[in-house]
Amino acid sequence: MIGSLFAGISGLSANSTAMTVIGDNIANVNTTAFKSNKSSFANILSQSLGGSATSGIGRGVEFWGVSPSWSQGSIENTSNATDMAVNGKGFFMVEDESGSAFYTRAGEFSFDKDGYLVNPDGLFVQGYAVASVAPNGAVSLGSIENINVPGESTTPPQATTTSTLDINLDAGAAATDTYASTQTIYDSLGNAIPLTLTFTKTGANAWTASVSVPAGTVTTPATDIGITNAALTFDGSGNLNAGTDPSITLTNLTNGAANVTINWDLFDAAGVTNGDLTQYAAASTTNFNTQNGYAAGNLRGISVDESGFVTGIYSNGQLTPLYQVALADFPSYYGLTKMGKNLYSESRASGQVMPGVPLSASLGSISPSAIEMSNVDLAQEFVKMITTQRAFQANSRVITTSDEVLQELINLKR
Repeated sequence: MIGSLFAGISGLSANSTAMTVIGDNIANVNTTAFKSNKSSFANILSQSLGGSATSGIGRGVEFWGVSPSWSQGSIENTSNATDMAVNGKGFFMVEDESGSAFYTRAGEFSFDKDGYLVNPDGLFVQGYAVASVAPNGAVSLGSIENINVPGESTTPPQATTTSTLDINLDAGAAATDTYASTQTIYDSLGNAIPLTLTFTKTGANAWTASVSVPAGTVTTPATDIGITNAALTFDGSGNLNAGTDPSITLTNLTNGAANVTINWDLFDAAGVTNGDLTQYAAASTTNFNTQNGYAAGNLRGISVDESGFVTGIYSNGQLTPLYQVALADFPSYYGLTKMGKNLYSESRASGQVMPGVPLSASLGSISPSAIEMSNVDLAQEFVKMITTQRAFQANSRVITTSDEVLQELINLKR
C-alpha cells in the first residue's frame, strides 16, 4: 500500500517536469530557430532477487529525458540584408574572442563597429575567405575565418584589357568618309580615358581604323598611340572578312599609369567575325559598347545569395564576392550540447563537426534577408498540456486513495 504512494509521487514528479518542458516550448514560440522538445518517460520496475521473469512489479515512472524536434521552422523575411536562414541541414558557425566554437540556426547577424559579422551576443560568424575570382566567375576559397568587411573598404581599379563595340558602317559612304565612336576605358590607376575610334572608308567594302585620345593623355601622340590590324574589309553581304583581332596600345601616359594594351574583340578563335562590326546600307551608328576596366570603388552595401556568398557592392558598379558563409553538419544532432542563447556545442555524442559551404554534401542553402522561426506547434503543446495536467491529477488521486486505504487498515484495530 505504501508502494502505491511512492508510485503516485513518481507520477507527480515526472508529469510536473513534463509540464516544465511544455512551458519552455510555449515560452520560446517566438524564439528564432528554436527547436521544440518532447518529454520521454520510463517505467520503474522492482523485481525480487531470484524471482521469475513475470514477478516484476511496476513502482511508478521516471522522467527519461527530452528530445528536440529538428524539423525545419518556417522562414520569415526581414529587411536586414545580413539576416540568414539555413534552408535544410546545417548550422552557422560562430566563435567567441577566445576562439571557442559554437553552432546555431539563429541567423540574426549584423556588422559591428570593426566590420565583423556578429550575432546579437557579439560572436563572430565564420566564413571561407575568397582567395581569387577567375575571369569566368569561378571562385577559389581560402581558409575559414571571421567574416570581416570594413565599412571603408575599397576595390582596386582594373585597367581595360578587352573591348567590344557593336558598330554598323554605312555601305553607301563615299571614299574618305569617316565615322567616329568614343568609348571610355580605364588605365591601371583607374583614370577614365575617352578613346575615340575613327573609321575612314578607303575603297569599296574597305575601311581603316585609327585611335585618338584627348591631348595631354600621352607624351607623344604620334608614337605613343597605336593600333594593329587596322585594315577592315567586308564581303558582299556586309559581313567582316576573316582576320585577327586588332590591338590598341597607349604608352607613356602622362599620369604615370602603366601602358595600356586592349584587345578589340572582333573575331572568334578561328578568325571568323563575331558579327559586332558590319557594313550595311544604313547610317553609321554605334549600337553597343563594353569593356572590362573600371575605376576604384568604395563599399556601398552588402548582399548575400543562396550559396552563402557575402558580396560587396561598390560605387564603381562592381559586385565582388568577399566570403562564403561556412555551415557545419554533425553525424547526430541529438548529441549536441545545448549552451543557451540559441547556441549548441560539439560533444562526443554528436560526433565531430563537418564544415562545408552551402549546397555542398548534405548541407542546405541560405535564405538571405530571412530568419528561421521556432518550430513550436502551439495547438499540439496545448493538447500536451491538457493530457499532462490530467495525468498529474490522476496520480494525485492515487495518493489520496492509497491514504484512504491505509486509514481503513489502521481502523481495523478499533
